Amino acid sequence: MAFKTNYRQERASRDRVKNERKQEKLRKREAAAAERKAARGETPEGGTPTPEDQL
Repeated sequence: MAFKTNYRQERASRDRVKNERKQEKLRKREAAAAERKAARGETPEGGTPTPEDQL
């Protein structure tokens, strides 16, 4: 073996990939929720749309 294994670097790499997947999943879920709210006619902040929003 040429080099000693750097377990901390490997773990950081795995954690980075895991966090990226987690963030991507969260973005997809938020986008789907926003689409459902738009389909119902609600504003993204929640509640019912005001007359100004409907213009």
